[in-house]
Amino acid sequence: MKIPSLLRDLIRAARWHRRLLAGVAAAAAVYFGLLALSPSPPPTVAVLTAARDLTGGAVPAPDDLRTVGLPPGAVPSGALRPGADLTARLLSGPVRAGETLTDARFLAPPAVPSGSLAYPFRVDDADISALLRVGDHINLYAASSTTADAASLLARSVAVVALPAARSATAGALIVVATTPQIAGRLAQASSNSRITVALTPDTS
Repeated sequence: MKIPSLLRDLIRAARWHRRLLAGVAAAAAVYFGLLALSPSPPPTVAVLTAARDLTGGAVPAPDDLRTVGLPPGAVPSGALRPGADLTARLLSGPVRAGETLTDARFLAPPAVPSGSLAYPFRVDDADISALLRVGDHINLYAASSTTADAASLLARSVAVVALPAARSATAGALIVVATTPQIAGRLAQASSNSRITVALTPDTS
């Protein structure tokens, strides 16, 4: 019996499609088999890192932070997680870009009493900060460039709360003290037209 040409074409197309479907099924079986044998990605822990070099005595802004995933064994103790509230946290020293932020990188909340604020100011002589330790109490003076005027007392017995490391030998040194908003305003004004210097005081109250 002679098969019509149309029927032959249909049979030929069905055979071709069966071979195509069989090839696709075989490829899919190989893919899913390899996928099943592949190890699952290692677990990670999301932590906060510095997106750029950060200065000590500053409050990190959201743009200063970046979230990265670290293997659990590589997460340092006290690492800060995404969502941590840093709006009132001051860095105790400079932080390099990419460094994982931990609680030890920030001033402890009791370091700045209620009603006070942490104010950073710069002294020209970096050797001065080498004489200081966190917790010391100092008097702050504004000295003019002329010898006719005596240095004026800006603040008495303010507590040192952070001593960020100097970035260069010629940049002086940054000192962070806990003080009142009024004294911070006087320091800001004096810093613009005077040289700030310090004197240690035995008062530790």
